[in-house]
Amino acid sequence: MPRYQSGVFLYNGNKGENEIGTALGQTLPIISEEVKELKVIQTSSLEDLREVCRSYGPEVEVFFIYGGDGTVHEVINCLAPLEQRPVIGVLPGGTCNDFSRVMDTPQRLEQAARGIIEGEELTVDVGKTENDYFLNFWGIGLVTQTSFNIDENQKNRLGVLSYFISALKTMNQADSFDYKIKIDGEMIEGEAVMILVMNGQFIGTRRLPVPSIDMQDGLFDVLIVKNSNLTLFRELMTMGRPQTDPSEFQELYHIQGEKLKVDVQYTQEVDMDGEIKGETPESMQVLPNHFTVLGGGPHALKTMLNP
Repeated sequence: MPRYQSGVFLYNGNKGENEIGTALGQTLPIISEEVKELKVIQTSSLEDLREVCRSYGPEVEVFFIYGGDGTVHEVINCLAPLEQRPVIGVLPGGTCNDFSRVMDTPQRLEQAARGIIEGEELTVDVGKTENDYFLNFWGIGLVTQTSFNIDENQKNRLGVLSYFISALKTMNQADSFDYKIKIDGEMIEGEAVMILVMNGQFIGTRRLPVPSIDMQDGLFDVLIVKNSNLTLFRELMTMGRPQTDPSEFQELYHIQGEKLKVDVQYTQEVDMDGEIKGETPESMQVLPNHFTVLGGGPHALKTMLNP
């Protein structure tokens, strides 16, 4: 007997025909075995995607997304306001696929399809700003500039490596800014080159070495980076060690909270889940257990670092 009675399989039709054909051939036979009535829908624009979500989101039990973090972000923003939200299954189809990595989903499509259709249903938190939702992270400063500095031709040729090349270029150009953050009633002020509000653990395919980041704890992990230098990298690399005392850090400040407002000395554009949208000042809060997602592997949502 199929696991689900009704579902949607959504994919971005702007990908190459050969790539799409291969991806569908590797995934649909596996997923369709466990969904009695599965609608396979190709989208060619953001409005197409939104219309599919509006039409089918309230009706189906499960919603499969074949796409990158940007596609996942847009689907989540369409489905989050619904009273009854379908279970989400994410198949990696982008450059970084950070959310699928949080869910421990294999990055090979056939294995990913089998992993999520057989995976455990897990509830996850989502971040809500005044106008949008985010699953993985919200950020300003270096992280936004890194997105701006990515060469699209280089991205198409080099994939993930293009993000690291952009990050290295951006670090040499980083400008600091004054900030004020009110988090659960506590005010923090200072100077930074980047502020990250983390719900998931991955950025640019790399897991942040912060063991407390957990998509199921009802808390944001706020990371304030004061300077981008070697001291920062040493502090990042030691955050996961039991003997580390974060209060002694010079370039990195970490705090957790449920609600916060971020304001800076001049308006900055925001990176949410790899998409540039919104600007400061901005308020946000955690919506606990807002989505049910299919875990792609036995270690989905584990926050401990690999040895």
